[in-house]
Amino acid sequence: MLEESEARHRILEWTSPGSVIWVPLELALDQVLSQEIVGLIDSPPFDNSSMDGYAVRASEAFAGARLRLVETVQPAGGDLGLTLDAGEAIRIFTGAPLPTGADAVVMQEDVEVAGGIITLHEGVEPGENVRRRGGDVCAGQILLRRGEVLTPARLGLLASQGIPEVPIHARPLVQIVTTGDELVEPGAPLLPGEIYNSNSPMLQAAVARAGAIGAASHAIDNPEILRETLSRALAAADLVVVAGGVSVGERDYVKETLTELGVETEFWRVRVKPGKPFLFGRHPDGTLVFGLPGNPVSAFVTFTLFVAPVIHRLLGHEVEAGPAGPGTLSGIAAEAMANPGDRPHYLRGIVENGRVRLSGTQQSHAIYGLSRANCLIRLAPDQSVAPGEPVIYRLI
Repeated sequence: MLEESEARHRILEWTSPGSVIWVPLELALDQVLSQEIVGLIDSPPFDNSSMDGYAVRASEAFAGARLRLVETVQPAGGDLGLTLDAGEAIRIFTGAPLPTGADAVVMQEDVEVAGGIITLHEGVEPGENVRRRGGDVCAGQILLRRGEVLTPARLGLLASQGIPEVPIHARPLVQIVTTGDELVEPGAPLLPGEIYNSNSPMLQAAVARAGAIGAASHAIDNPEILRETLSRALAAADLVVVAGGVSVGERDYVKETLTELGVETEFWRVRVKPGKPFLFGRHPDGTLVFGLPGNPVSAFVTFTLFVAPVIHRLLGHEVEAGPAGPGTLSGIAAEAMANPGDRPHYLRGIVENGRVRLSGTQQSHAIYGLSRANCLIRLAPDQSVAPGEPVIYRLI
């Protein structure tokens, strides 16, 4: 039985960023850049006014100065190619190109205009109220580096450079297969002995939140039907996630069916609670296969610990394989917690203002407690935590 960190390390060894595709900016939010991007043009591309006012020569623009107002106005937009001579001022608007000979702009509220003459109430220094060419970005400057996440502001930066699309790693397709005769889809009548299939929508949502594209199918506990369902999933997806049927019960057919389909099992069972019967394997075509326990909480925990990091790496994120995995935080226990077992235990909890408490029943079938949780609390084997002591958790 593998330790948690070793299992994650071995999984990530088989994972590298996916193929590169180019997408328009409007589809790139929160995606990860696959290569460095440099500036194409200076920004601003020309000296321009940052205010509505009057373009002047700073050496002439002192308090009390009187300057002749040129009749032609320079608006924002097309450059009229105006030239400012000595003793003159030119009406100019925000964003408009600075006329040749001007080196400052006087704000309109700091002058008085009468009879074609402006009188300055305040003087200006050279460069005042002027945006210089290349003052923000220079052509050839590195704008964004490979691995950076595309935020709204970064997309705006790229648009300001005239860049219409960006290279990212393609979103992986994840095929979720749930198993079990007892499972019924929500909305259908529920007969005695049946339960609703919560794993399918839960895992599809988890896949989407991780950044991948999810699809789902279901197979009853019939070897032929399971084989056909898994065969279709392997042919269609980058990752196959099977929920249920990976233990050692008489009707747990997943492990042997995957072997028949050519999947090589890298390991089975991980020292973690909940979720010990966890399987990881590889198909010859490169598809990665994950077998999760059937209990909803166990399925969610093992997906979070072992599948989500793979999706993140496929998308180009840097992912650590450390002891507790990426995204771990430290808080203060609001109540006593204990793990008397020999495996790390991920309890479902609620963190508020840095204080961490349990969210309810901690059994692996208890999805209500999971639904109230916003974090997983990691207790090491034989670890006890008293109120006020530090505790490790990850947000979910």
